[in-house]
Amino acid sequence: MDTLENGLSDNIVWHSHNVTRQWREQRNGHKGAVLWLTGLSGSGKSTLAGVIETQLANLGIKTYLLDGDNVRHGLCRDLGFSDADRQENIRRIGEVAKLMVDAGLIVATAFISPYQEDRQRVRELFEPDQFYELYVDTPIEVCEKRDPKGLYQQARAGKITHFTGIDSPYQPPQNPELHLDGLRPIHDSLAQVIQLLQQRNIISIAN
Repeated sequence: MDTLENGLSDNIVWHSHNVTRQWREQRNGHKGAVLWLTGLSGSGKSTLAGVIETQLANLGIKTYLLDGDNVRHGLCRDLGFSDADRQENIRRIGEVAKLMVDAGLIVATAFISPYQEDRQRVRELFEPDQFYELYVDTPIEVCEKRDPKGLYQQARAGKITHFTGIDSPYQPPQNPELHLDGLRPIHDSLAQVIQLLQQRNIISIAN
């Protein structure tokens, strides 16, 4: 059986459904999109993603939250935290998010996703108006003080390796759709996200 450059068999083709994304979006009353929250551990991205999901749901928006810890319980439970495993983790999440956007959902994700190259690969899975990178920018000193899981302390003690910000790098986004200040009140950041979605005609909120 022959294979293509991407490793797929040449007998595997994309199946177009009768129920299209455009039809789903019309029924939903909003477009599908992914909000890709990135930042250091403890930056507040997971908390913000949860608030975004709640607000969108309360507005009647079809939405779902993909959280880093949750996907490692199932979809990515076979992966560790080496550079290669992290790259594969992000690739899988990107593909899942793509399917959800095709279903007409607004997907919020909360992943450190420390490498610009990996985030760019995910971006390239989507049409230009479907992917929004949100950088939750919080100083590492603040993240360490928050340290809800005690991970920084363990990393400093050498009990955890390949920990972003300690012995593994974090590459901040160069041109995110939103650069959010992780020190500001969370509802300020939420307001910025909702405003972005309205400006990009992803959602429409009646006054």
